[in-house]
Amino acid sequence: MLESVFAHRNVKPEDGPCNLCPRLCNADRAAGGCRGFCGETGELRIAAAVIHRGEEPLVTGSGGSGAVFVTGCNLGCVFCQNRQISREGMGRVVDDDEFARICLVLQEKGAENINIVTGSHAAPALVRGIAAARDRGLIIPALWNSSAYESPEILARIRGTVDVYLPDLKTLDADTAERFFAAPDYPRFAGQAVLSMMEDRELRYNDEGTALASGVMIRHLVIPGFLESTRQVLRWFAENARGRALLSLMTQYTPAGAASPAPARCVGREEYHRVMRWLEEFGIEDGFCQELTAGPDRLPDFRLRNPFLPDLAAPVWHWREGFIRN
Repeated sequence: MLESVFAHRNVKPEDGPCNLCPRLCNADRAAGGCRGFCGETGELRIAAAVIHRGEEPLVTGSGGSGAVFVTGCNLGCVFCQNRQISREGMGRVVDDDEFARICLVLQEKGAENINIVTGSHAAPALVRGIAAARDRGLIIPALWNSSAYESPEILARIRGTVDVYLPDLKTLDADTAERFFAAPDYPRFAGQAVLSMMEDRELRYNDEGTALASGVMIRHLVIPGFLESTRQVLRWFAENARGRALLSLMTQYTPAGAASPAPARCVGREEYHRVMRWLEEFGIEDGFCQELTAGPDRLPDFRLRNPFLPDLAAPVWHWREGFIRN
């Protein structure tokens, strides 16, 4: 079992060498200057917090999702749309108190949840920060929006803190995982992580039925030219997650540039229709499917106080300005 790989460890990254995630970097992130694959020390850094209206309907709800974008990432997606924060280090350090205040302001502005984006490498600090926010009146669900490249240790740390899981299931093919995500072991860890998440949380909705209060929604991004990877994921979902989780099928893939080894085009219409037929073939009905809306104008720019288009998000906190008055 996957858990046995980590059963011998009881290492806290804030206390010494970090082996929190599957990378097993052994980097002494607590020392301040030493960074792991994620690019981060033991301090929590945030790039932005927004009321996000561009997520899935059951994430956005009626009030928008309180998205908090964490700097750094333990995956290496070559076409990452958030590269400014995942690989280029855009963001600044926040302590438990400031993080708690960010959560509370998002709640005050009507957010349906606190949506932690790419926080796996910062799990201990995030658990502390959410606990501090709960102590000060946070009542909306906490949502874990991750790549699913999680170790059992990460999942154990966030269990009891997270209400809704929003994991990616990027691929189940090791070659694709190595080529695009710099993690050939991604399929093994991600598959086990998603299974563990589904055991931890059953699907429940808020009183109005407009947003998830508990449960798992599995995201998958269709990569143009690599549809067999999508077919594998859809088959896995049908066999393991149908009736236990929702599916979010995304077609927003955007080329990362000439230097990237990833496809230099968006998903084509014929590819889109082929994937739709597979949904019918596998009997997958519960969830959401994104329309063909990819384009560079939809990419976030975290240099701006509002990294997103105005119709997608309203800024609450920015790494350069702190809290933003609207």
